[in-house]
Amino acid sequence: MDYEAFFESQLDALREEGNYRVFANLERQVGDFPRATRRTGQRQHDVTVWCSNDYLGMGQHPKVRAAMIEAIETCGAGAGGTRNISGTNVHHVALEEELADLHGKESALLFTSGYVSNWAALSTLGAKLPNAVILSDALNHASMIEGMRHSKADRRIWKHNDVEDLRRHLSELDPDRPKIVAFESVYSMDGDIAPIKEICDVADEFGAMTYLDEVHAVGLYGPRGGGVAEREGLMDRVTLIEGTLGKAFGVMGGYVAASSALCDFIRSFASGFIFTTSLPPSVAAGACASIQHLKTSDDERLGQRRAVARLRKRLDDMGIPHLPNPSHIVPVMVKDPVKCKMISDILLDDYGIYVQPINYPTVPKGTERLRFTPSPLHTDEDIEHLVKALHDLWSRCALSRVAA
Repeated sequence: MDYEAFFESQLDALREEGNYRVFANLERQVGDFPRATRRTGQRQHDVTVWCSNDYLGMGQHPKVRAAMIEAIETCGAGAGGTRNISGTNVHHVALEEELADLHGKESALLFTSGYVSNWAALSTLGAKLPNAVILSDALNHASMIEGMRHSKADRRIWKHNDVEDLRRHLSELDPDRPKIVAFESVYSMDGDIAPIKEICDVADEFGAMTYLDEVHAVGLYGPRGGGVAEREGLMDRVTLIEGTLGKAFGVMGGYVAASSALCDFIRSFASGFIFTTSLPPSVAAGACASIQHLKTSDDERLGQRRAVARLRKRLDDMGIPHLPNPSHIVPVMVKDPVKCKMISDILLDDYGIYVQPINYPTVPKGTERLRFTPSPLHTDEDIEHLVKALHDLWSRCALSRVAA
């Protein structure tokens, strides 16, 4: 087989479909989020970042930066190995305590990313619970899906956010079988929010565990940033809460929070925890500082909500189609992969606006979009510049027919 020819043919097909991804070479400007410097060859120019998952700009916060610098000066750069052998550090222990407190749980367990925490936790639970069945929301993240597949447990897919369909599936199962209902709070592409209470009610009725991914909600919702479950007073109803440190908390890493026995079970059996080097102490220290700050400060959350509301209003004023939802995610619908990529390129090259196109397989074909994530640090001037640029391009590209 001509391996190189095969690789090239597959890449060419992606390019023809408009789904080939091109990375922008950006250097974030410390203390000046959402500004970044774009480098192209020998040229460089400033851009405004509109698609970051650093939703509150905490990756640039002075407290977070100071905590990371101090940890490097006291502990050095790396963790030294896996948690089991040589990689557990005082900063890991402190961070897990902060996370358990954040979610009102007995314990928490750190992973190297949110992807890994979902993959490891779901694959371990599905594999180890005897004759388990996992009931998965139809729009669950790829990391959850991969964890379920790897577990080899039976899986049932219920219609997105449809509690009655979930009930139907649960009612068809043996009452004595272990059951895990896996879902997200905020769905990152459409920005809709799960009916957590109703899902928990049905899960309790049929004796199922609940597994809630709060990746796109932690730091942003609830009086202390514990997520949608905290905002709605439901954290005690959820068996396990999974989250990330790489979005609103501004650094990197993932975690689960649950009972002491459940976290210890995952710690003891999950290959994705056992066999990988742990987070650097500096990252854990920065995450701890970020969580502590957001537990007591609502300024960032309120500022973000103002920016989101402002952007939605101005898009409506200009007739730019965007999906209505109750979250902080603003998807502007293009519904064509080639035009989506073209608009993204023009925004970056001509207007200094950085937003990545969201195409298949991240979203279904025909639902391509630009996904904007306003932060408390985007100014009214930033919003006006963005909306006027989109209005210009909507007219230039004749997108009203495509996006309607």
